[in-house]
Amino acid sequence: MSEAAPPPARILSQPIPTEMLRFGLPIALGMGLQTTFNLVDAYVIARLQPEVAGPALGALGICDQLSAIGTIMSYGLTTASTAMIAQAHGRGDHARVRALVWQSILAVTLLSIFFGFGSVAFAGPILAGVVGAKGAVAALGTSYLRVNSGGAFSMFFLLQLTGIQRSLGSSKTPVALLVLSNVLNLFLAVLLVYGPGDAPPVFSWGPPLAHLLHLPRMELLGAAWATVIARTLTLVPVVYLLAKRFDVLDRKSITRPDAPVLKEIWKVAWPSSTQFVVRMLAMLVTHSLVARAFTTATDQSATTALGIVFRLETMALFVAMGWGSAAQTFVGQNLGAGHEGRARASGHWAALYNGVLMVAIAIAYHRWGESIVAFFDADPRVVAVAVSYVGIVSWSYVGLGTGVVLGSAITGAGATRTTLLTDLAVVALVQVPACAAAVLLPNESLGRLWAAVTLTYGVSGTVYLVVYRVAPWMKAALKEASAARA
Repeated sequence: MSEAAPPPARILSQPIPTEMLRFGLPIALGMGLQTTFNLVDAYVIARLQPEVAGPALGALGICDQLSAIGTIMSYGLTTASTAMIAQAHGRGDHARVRALVWQSILAVTLLSIFFGFGSVAFAGPILAGVVGAKGAVAALGTSYLRVNSGGAFSMFFLLQLTGIQRSLGSSKTPVALLVLSNVLNLFLAVLLVYGPGDAPPVFSWGPPLAHLLHLPRMELLGAAWATVIARTLTLVPVVYLLAKRFDVLDRKSITRPDAPVLKEIWKVAWPSSTQFVVRMLAMLVTHSLVARAFTTATDQSATTALGIVFRLETMALFVAMGWGSAAQTFVGQNLGAGHEGRARASGHWAALYNGVLMVAIAIAYHRWGESIVAFFDADPRVVAVAVSYVGIVSWSYVGLGTGVVLGSAITGAGATRTTLLTDLAVVALVQVPACAAAVLLPNESLGRLWAAVTLTYGVSGTVYLVVYRVAPWMKAALKEASAARA
């Protein structure tokens, strides 16, 4: 936590290849590491007694997707507001930075209240009425959703405040704080899920400690409380660092809501939030097609396999988001300073470095994918489907990652409508038709559906390369920077 934030001069003046590697690699690796903790969290639940683990995992899968709606909306707000902060920081406009930091925090507060109260009040109707969950899955899911999404403020603020740190030029500290949150989450999950009862040998240290602390065995609900408590505790050092180290959060910064600034943030944020919702809906389309065409009432192995491989795919996605965050900071600060050439080069280098890691992930999944899948579910049918997906799709992670990184770089200029329209075009014109054709045409097969997903990721990367090089996404940011200097 002692890392000093790099002065703007490094991002604005040092060679882009070396500086991007120094700044972006810790973020990318840290973001990837976060997903491993999430996978271990699922492992904790899966090792409960079978009659509890099955419904609990089913409820967890549904609630994760529902909670993702709020997280995605919040992350869109974070992406947009931190791009604006990076541009102001690049211009050296500290007063503007302070205003954007505080007003963006107010915006996240409003979203937290809306989403939290809605989750607590309507968890039951959403699970049973909208999703159609039944029995133990509905009962467990309702309790879990009320705690996890009711406490969504912890995740929203963690994303926003660590995002602000990245936009100001700090790469290692935000990642360290996020990893700290996940480690604390795992520690608390073992205590609260198993309590003083039985636990797997690897977590044998948990029950004695839970007994000493008089903690009950809460099972799935314990995982929800562990998540909320861990993230809330991590907010303490995050807020302290913003106030003391970055000097952007003090009593003078705390003002009333500023309608013009909030409106400006929202104008940039809503396309970004909508873009992430589009990406999530595209994944749900694939889930739906698999469930309808390749599962039966007695054989859900294809859906189970897809749930596992999507978790693995999340690691590739998070690594790409890490490089994208770095690209966004570099683009924002350099455009704020009027350095158009450096801004454009930042996206290219981030995409190149990300591509190397995507190839490494694909090789790892090809070599150890079967063992990784079997770690979560050893059913041969599940393993076979999951391995077939990884074998076909994983090489296209280069395209997926390229689209994510360059989209984030474009967002660094505040051009969120450009990225929204690009994603909408890829999903509507390529992904949905290709996936539907793979299932609805005669002789449907999972392999053909996986090929459609691969095609989508490849097209996404190619389209973003073209948009990045051709579209005038820098224009508004350069104009604003020029006006500020004048």
